[in-house]
Amino acid sequence: MAIYYSTLDDIVLTFSKIQKNGPFEEIDFRFERPNKNGGFDFAEGKLPNNMFYKTFGFSEDELMELENYIKNNSFLIWEIARESA
Repeated sequence: MAIYYSTLDDIVLTFSKIQKNGPFEEIDFRFERPNKNGGFDFAEGKLPNNMFYKTFGFSEDELMELENYIKNNSFLIWEIARESA
């Protein structure tokens, strides 16, 4: 289940509930925007490492901006995910 977080410049950020990975907790997140071909550009990653593991359609500069955005908002995302558990 995806939890909606924000929309900025037609880019939607959603994230998952907290998941256990051994002794660690993780949250999957996804940035997504419609593209000109009728599909979607996306960037998927995990918290707490704030890194992308799968991307399509975003430039390197855009990915750097999205990485900064997720870092600046990760505390609030964790709080929301804990409340929705």
